[in-house]
Amino acid sequence: MTLGLHCKKVGMTTIFDEEGLAIPVTVVALGENVVTAKRSKDKHGYEAVQTGGFTVKEKKLNKCDLGHLKVANVAPVKPLKEFRVTDSSKFELGAKIDVNELLKDAKLVDVYGHSIGKGFQGTIKRYNAGRGPMSHGSKFHRSMGSIGAGTTPGRVFRGLHMPGQMGSVNVCARKLKLVKIDLEKNVLLIKGAVPGWDGGHLVVKPSQKFNSNR
Repeated sequence: MTLGLHCKKVGMTTIFDEEGLAIPVTVVALGENVVTAKRSKDKHGYEAVQTGGFTVKEKKLNKCDLGHLKVANVAPVKPLKEFRVTDSSKFELGAKIDVNELLKDAKLVDVYGHSIGKGFQGTIKRYNAGRGPMSHGSKFHRSMGSIGAGTTPGRVFRGLHMPGQMGSVNVCARKLKLVKIDLEKNVLLIKGAVPGWDGGHLVVKPSQKFNSNR
């Protein structure tokens, strides 16, 4: 159970380390990450903190969200997301999450986002399936072939890899290396690619499963 940071994917670039090696990184812009609500075990049955992402105009929110943020004395922010914590009493409404404090010991991070939609795809692209010979005369190139036996069992097994919609799902890229925290430019540099498109919303968390401080 840990907090996450609202971020926005900016794009990819290359930086050089002290040894002169090129490192491909994704530039991730940090959001407001302001506390908008708290949940306590006595009142709600569990401990959690709700945070807001990026500042938006009032017309981008409905009256329910505007009233909710007015109680917390927070400017209009979007999106709102709840994170389970061990103790919500140490957080103050309207206060920003300390990025350095959250990521000070994190060498690896988990990045949650919505993947890019690829539309309707076949099994070769969707599941990296094999194909038939591409030479002249072959009638089996990129089709998926047999989907099951004949008389026994006489049906298609559930979960068989078939053509269909690819992408456009919530995914998590785990144990990505956090290369740099640049609070002057309000960005994080994460090694490798992260889910989603440029400008897409992301949530970055310290990798609880793989960090050495666990």
